[in-house]
Amino acid sequence: MRYVKETVTAEPQTPPPAPGAEEHPALDLANSAPALPGGQIADFLGTPAAANRWLTERDLAPPDAGLQEMCTAQLRTLREQIRSLLAARLDGCAPPASALNALNEALTRAPAASLLHWDPTRGLYRAAAHPTTQIVEHALATLAADAAALLTGPEADRLTACGSPPCNRYLLRHGRRHWCSTRCGDRARAARAYARRSQPKTD
Repeated sequence: MRYVKETVTAEPQTPPPAPGAEEHPALDLANSAPALPGGQIADFLGTPAAANRWLTERDLAPPDAGLQEMCTAQLRTLREQIRSLLAARLDGCAPPASALNALNEALTRAPAASLLHWDPTRGLYRAAAHPTTQIVEHALATLAADAAALLTGPEADRLTACGSPPCNRYLLRHGRRHWCSTRCGDRARAARAYARRSQPKTD
């Protein structure tokens, strides 16, 4: 068996969103580590700074949220669990229990209100136990809720995977289109044309 080494690019150039990703942040999250030609992976959550920027661009966190690696790892974990759920939906099989549990945990972890605290100097006051953690938990809950709505709503039947290897992005299909971008469509058409030219001619 031949193995292809994957290279992870931490600060990649942003490709155009796949169809449906602008309306569904969960789909955008699932596509946040696209596979590129040459065995490279562009991870938009590869560092805390990159993850903070990704959340900020989607109005899920302020620019100065100050994400740390632990919170970034939670985002990457949710991404993989959502990808597992999307893959199971497309394959028509039961989703992994771990993915269901992770999504449900994200849905229920976001605190509904700031907690009540006591300080001898300040007296009673309300505040989040850890503001950055609370921001991330709200972001995770929002992404999980969108994933649940997408997987159970009318658009679920339009879910598909990009049909142009090595691309690993998901999209909402429009008509017969099975590609996430013009670039992937051109690559798929070129591959089909090459395959036709390479077929041996028969008399």
